Amino acid sequence: MYNTIRLEKGLYNLSGKSFIQALEELDPSENYKDSALAGLDAYERQLKRFDIKVNGKNCDKIAKFFSTTESAVLFPEFVSRAVKQGMADSILDRIVAVKTVSSSRIYRGFAVSDGTSAYSTVTTQGNSLPVTSITEDSSTIVLDKIGRLVSTSYEALMNQSIDAYAVTLRAIGKKLANAIVGKAVTTLKTGVTASSISGSSLAYSDITALYGSFSDFGMDVLLAAPSVAASILSMSAMQDCTYDENGIVHFPFGTSMIASSQVASDTIIGIDSEYALELISNSDIVLETDKLIDKQLDYVSVSICIGFKKLMADAVKVLSLTKS
Repeated sequence: MYNTIRLEKGLYNLSGKSFIQALEELDPSENYKDSALAGLDAYERQLKRFDIKVNGKNCDKIAKFFSTTESAVLFPEFVSRAVKQGMADSILDRIVAVKTVSSSRIYRGFAVSDGTSAYSTVTTQGNSLPVTSITEDSSTIVLDKIGRLVSTSYEALMNQSIDAYAVTLRAIGKKLANAIVGKAVTTLKTGVTASSISGSSLAYSDITALYGSFSDFGMDVLLAAPSVAASILSMSAMQDCTYDENGIVHFPFGTSMIASSQVASDTIIGIDSEYALELISNSDIVLETDKLIDKQLDYVSVSICIGFKKLMADAVKVLSLTKS
């Protein structure tokens, strides 16, 4: 049962397993299907075991994590989850087609070449079909380490509420994710010849022209700087736009508009999010777990190694807001 498991630092250091994976093996959630603990994962059951309330009216102080040596083992998982919650608020999941885990910081993907024959080419009897070649890419991607060194002390945190500290950690995660989005935007734009607006300023017809410039793929996402997104929303044609439950704006022709400060104010980017971008990482969020457990909070690093690769070049179009 969950209240008899021995929690120790080593659960964070098992090869090929995260802390929660190791904990779930010791205390499988499926054993609680028809109980009062159904719906909780192994970590959440440990919070209940040590009566640690991480949010709500009766939220505990940080010191509650360190009531015992075993309950202290839960603190790094709390930090990790809060940071990841902040990262999840970013636009990454809306623009990434696939996520790949690499075993090293150097990643080599594949390259696709359709040759010179169109897909509509008719092959007569006795002749070979046109070839699409998928080969190992000639170039590699070196994953960048992005992170933050968080400086504080146990004394400064011990009497702070857990949920207030979680907000701070989520903010760190959100800012890290925004920096990662910047790298994604750079990858999307690299190698793309931008088209230009037809007049002296962006018009709705320029956006529809960008939408119409896609052939094999479709523009389901438009990325724009917040100021540009605001100007688009003021266009009369946008009176017919809709919003989804997440507040994302949808053009009358179905494309979602996502505002991001990582997009320059002199361009907008149209993508087919199902085909444009691959995210590569070689680990989950990396924390100095031993320091967190031992209350050595003076300098604790939070980092992730990440990179991006454009998958289908023609699934990305860029519009320059400067008339050529």
